[in-house]
Amino acid sequence: MASSESQDIEQVTTTIAPSLPDDKTRRYDRQLRIWAASGQAALEASRILVLSSSATATSILKNLVLPGIGQFTILDSAITTPADAGNNFFLNARESIGKPRAQEAVPLLRELNESVQGEAVLKSVKDILGTDQGRDWLASFSIVIAHNLDKPTLEELSALLWSNPNGPPLVTVRSAGFLAEFHIQYHEHCVSQSHSETAPSLRITRPFPSLLEWARSLDLQNMDPTAHSHIPFVVILVRVVDEWRKSHGGSLPKTAAEKKEFKDKIGRLKIKLDEENFEEAEAQAWRVWSEPAVPSDVQALYSLPPLAPSSTPEKHATFHALLDTLSEFTKDPSGPGTLPLSATLPDMKSDTESYVRLQNLYRQWAEVEKNKFKELFAKRHPEAAKTANVEEVETFVKNSHHLRVLRGKQWGAFDKDREALVNSLMTFPRETATHLGLSALTNLLSRSYDPSRITVEALRAEVISVVGEDVDLPEELDAAIGEIARAPTADLPNTAAFLGGLVAQEAIKMITEQYVPLNGYCVVDLVDSWTGVIG
Repeated sequence: MASSESQDIEQVTTTIAPSLPDDKTRRYDRQLRIWAASGQAALEASRILVLSSSATATSILKNLVLPGIGQFTILDSAITTPADAGNNFFLNARESIGKPRAQEAVPLLRELNESVQGEAVLKSVKDILGTDQGRDWLASFSIVIAHNLDKPTLEELSALLWSNPNGPPLVTVRSAGFLAEFHIQYHEHCVSQSHSETAPSLRITRPFPSLLEWARSLDLQNMDPTAHSHIPFVVILVRVVDEWRKSHGGSLPKTAAEKKEFKDKIGRLKIKLDEENFEEAEAQAWRVWSEPAVPSDVQALYSLPPLAPSSTPEKHATFHALLDTLSEFTKDPSGPGTLPLSATLPDMKSDTESYVRLQNLYRQWAEVEKNKFKELFAKRHPEAAKTANVEEVETFVKNSHHLRVLRGKQWGAFDKDREALVNSLMTFPRETATHLGLSALTNLLSRSYDPSRITVEALRAEVISVVGEDVDLPEELDAAIGEIARAPTADLPNTAAFLGGLVAQEAIKMITEQYVPLNGYCVVDLVDSWTGVIG
């Protein structure tokens, strides 16, 4: 290299530096790959309220502070005890004993991520609920998480947040020894980015013009062997479907014999025995007779009964307007009769040139259909279209194959439904037995029971009072109430750590509105190492 072309270290670094990711991108690199910039922005704008500074509560917060929530508040008036110092990693051991537990935990949690703000409010939840200002303050957060809150206070908090459809979700966590459960209270949760692993339709039986034109233009018998072995399986299937329809009155293969004949037809198009793209086309032939025009999960959303006006979150108004537009888009006689085309393609046997060509065709036609959708949206919902975020609309269209709408329940509603409890006992005996045991513990403690007097007999009697004496209780109940009676108020570090990851994961789904959160009670048994969802 000539001396004029050489560069010193400083010059090289200066040249490369502008293309390097910033500190924030490097810090959050892995999670940005999971929920992207939009999800990270939602996290950073969130305000989390945690009711307790127990080992479990701080473990949950640890897993929310690390990915970068905006701000957290711990509401807890408890004073640190020797037991707290022994099981909570976010206390200064003996130095914290006798001091406000929340105040001791906040600095250590903030050390995990300097960009996250945190504060401790040394009051009881009951006192906050006792004033209008306090109730408004509770409803101002993005999400509220409560751990082992006493039943009367939890019922009041649950009723307050449930009465406001625009209020924050309430995550209720209960634990005793190696058993635990948590529940997320919300009226409705809409997800346009569910990140489903189910592949969207490739529109093989309803090809768009440019794709059909490519498939029909191929001279399969006279092609160069190399080019022949690199035809994408999508194009092969479109070609064979087109020919099949011409010879079968426009219908697709239905019977087992017809499906076998269809696959044989693909095989006969090979000009060499080892053409992997044609083998792939045979393997993917199921798409011809199994891909619905509209997935059943999405189809069900079209007939979803609306919530009562008093229970409908305002933030979901645009989503429902888009959903209505989607329904009309699929019914439009001049359209494809399907959801808007997805530009996402799976990997396949092909050369780069053919794959890129196919990718460009899908992207171009996806853009055409997205614009048609936007026009229909503006026509059907002009007001919503004016105020809708452009990114929200485009994300909805892009992910229209994987939409989800979840309808939740108020905390405690499951326990008031005796029929649902009995059915759940029959279907999910171990999960329901553990849930009933934890509910019985909560009920007993709410009556000012001394934790040391919680017995197996008292727990069993409380369970029977809930489900009725005429119900046969599963043997799994004995194991559950045995563990609860052994450690009714124990907040074990390993249970806290496991719950911390689980609850934080579900909280992040709620905040980012990505991925599908659980709907019901997630029951955890670390004695036998299992989890399950009921209710």
